[in-house]
Amino acid sequence: MRKPKTIECLYLDFDGFFASVMQQKYPSLRGKPVGVTSFAGTDRAAVIACSKEAKKAGCKNVMAIKDARAICPELILVPQEPDLYRRAHNSLLSEISAVLPIDAIKSIDELACRLDVAQQQNPQQVARQIKARIKKYIGQYITCSIGFAANRQLAKIACKQDKPDGVTIWQPDMVPKVLFSLSLDDIPGIGKNMEQRLHRAQIYNVEQLLNLPPKHMRKIWHSVNGERLWYALHGYDIHAQQSERGMFGHGRVLPPDARDIGSAKEIARLLLIKAARRLRRENYYASRLALWLAIENGGWGDNLKLPIVNDDKALLDGLDIIWSRAVKEIGRTRIFRLHITLMDISFANQRQLDIFLGDDIDRQKWEALSNAIDELNQKYSKTIISNGVWNPPKGGNVGGKISFTRIPSAQDFW
Repeated sequence: MRKPKTIECLYLDFDGFFASVMQQKYPSLRGKPVGVTSFAGTDRAAVIACSKEAKKAGCKNVMAIKDARAICPELILVPQEPDLYRRAHNSLLSEISAVLPIDAIKSIDELACRLDVAQQQNPQQVARQIKARIKKYIGQYITCSIGFAANRQLAKIACKQDKPDGVTIWQPDMVPKVLFSLSLDDIPGIGKNMEQRLHRAQIYNVEQLLNLPPKHMRKIWHSVNGERLWYALHGYDIHAQQSERGMFGHGRVLPPDARDIGSAKEIARLLLIKAARRLRRENYYASRLALWLAIENGGWGDNLKLPIVNDDKALLDGLDIIWSRAVKEIGRTRIFRLHITLMDISFANQRQLDIFLGDDIDRQKWEALSNAIDELNQKYSKTIISNGVWNPPKGGNVGGKISFTRIPSAQDFW
C-alpha cells in the first residue's frame, strides 16, 4: 500500500452553505443570524441550516425553532429555496473547476480534488485562487474552508479545523500526531454508537486509537472498515469503496394546514410520483414500497412487497394498500412528516418477471404510458401531465427539498 510523501488531496467544505447562499441573494440578511426552515408560518419544525452568525450565537443545524430562538432571539427565519441552492452549487463547481479538476462531489456543500505536481508544491496558492474566483464571480458572502493532506480522509478532517473561511495544510510528516488533539467524534465514521464501542475497548482518545495495530481496529469495527480507517488516518493512499444505490425516496415536513390524513396522503402521492420518475430516469425497478409517518406521540411505518415495477400505476396502487393499513392503525391522528421509499431496487436490464403473475401485457402498457408522460414533461421542463391531480402543497418543493447528501436535479422541481 502506497504512502504519499507529499500532500495529494484537497477537500472543500462551504461554510453554512444554505444560509450563506440566502445571504448572497438577499442583502437584508447579510451579517445577521439566519436560520433556514422548511416553510414559513410554523414553530413546530427545525432550523435546517443556520448562518455563521447564528452558529456563533450557539445555534446548530437541525435544531428546533423554539430552541434556536431561545438561544438567539434575533434569529431571522427564512423558508428554503432548494432550486436556488442547486443553481448555486452548479455555479460554484464551475468556478472551482477553472482552478483544478473536481475528483468527487461528496454532497451539495462538500467536494474533493486531487492535486497535480505543481499544485502539491504550493497549496496556499491553490486555495487563494479558489477563494478569489468564488468572491469575484459568485459573491463574497459564500465562503469555504479547505483542507490539504496526503489522502481524502485526512483532507476532510483538516478542512474542519479552521472554519469558517480557513485553510489547513497537513504535510505527511505531521500525521498521525496532528490528529492526537482531536476528539473521537471529529473522525468521520465515529458516531455515538462507535464511540461507546471504543470506550468498552478502553479507547478514550484519538492517540490511543491510532496507537492500535490495524487488525485490532478491524476487530473493534467488526469489519475491514476499521482497518481501512487506520491506514487512512496514518496517511496511506486509500480510497473509499464504491457504494451502490439501495433505494429511491422522498420525505417532507407537512405544512400545518396539510397534517390531516387526507392531505397527507395527497402529498405522499406526489412524493411517490417524483421518486418513480427518478427511478425510471436512472433505469431502475423496485419491488418494495415503504411508508413512514411521524405522528403525534410517535411514528408509524410499514412496507409492501411489489412485483418488479417502475410505472406510476403499480406504485400508486401499492400506496393505496399501505395507506389503508395506516388509516386502520393510526386513525385520524395528525401527521407531521412522512417518507416514501422505493426499495429492493434492480437495474432494468436485470429484470425478471414472475410468469405466474401474468401481468406482462398490463405492465408494458402502464410502463409505456409512464415513459410517455416523462418525455412530455421533459420536453416542456415542467409537470404538464401527471397520473392524478398535480397540486403541490404550500411551500412547493415536492421532491426538491434541501438535501445535504443528494444533489437535486432540475427535474426535481417540475
